[in-house]
Amino acid sequence: MHDFRQPPITLDRVTTSRGELVLRETNGRYEVISNGVFLMDTADGRSERLLVDAAVSRCTGPAPRLLIGGLGVGFSLLRAVEHPHVAAIDVVEIEATVIGWHARHLRPLTGAAQADPRVRIVEADILAWLADTADQYDAICLDTDNGPNWLVFEANAELYAHRGLDLVAGRLRPGGVLAIWSASRDDAFEQRLRERFGDLELLETPTDAGAPDVVYLVRAATAAPGELPESPA
Repeated sequence: MHDFRQPPITLDRVTTSRGELVLRETNGRYEVISNGVFLMDTADGRSERLLVDAAVSRCTGPAPRLLIGGLGVGFSLLRAVEHPHVAAIDVVEIEATVIGWHARHLRPLTGAAQADPRVRIVEADILAWLADTADQYDAICLDTDNGPNWLVFEANAELYAHRGLDLVAGRLRPGGVLAIWSASRDDAFEQRLRERFGDLELLETPTDAGAPDVVYLVRAATAAPGELPESPA
């Protein structure tokens, strides 16, 4: 029997301040390798779509503003633009190389989404963005690294620690939704979420092997009685 699968084709290999990034393509499937470790590919995306769908469906306002932490291969962005009532979609991505790949190699996948007038792609570290921006969001979707555990970059651990959760909470409008993607469950992180936000909802997406992908959902506190919610930006 003949094996017609093509060997991977390296489309780009770049050394960044965070190490080596490689974009490869095999039979129409793209994959990103970071410092020799598989990071993501375009093979599935079910859990990333769930991340966005779950957050947007739980927004209470008629024209929510959405922040996505991490561009990746574009699954979350693609899903976000499919929701016509979403008013604005900000995507924060730390790697200029990844943003450049979407302008070139991945343009057939995400070009139309990038051109959507509601979309703004920002090159920044998500922690720094949360600390510096004054923007407020009805929903924040974090798809950064592999979630709170199995981190490729240890610097991302702070996003899932107390300071990171405080920064996220500060950017949510009263009653806003935070959705977090994770490659697996993390008991300690779940406890931090409950301590910071209260009730926690957990959704799982089965994978072909290993633990299911997880989407965590929490909600910011609503305005106190007699207190007016913050005005939209």
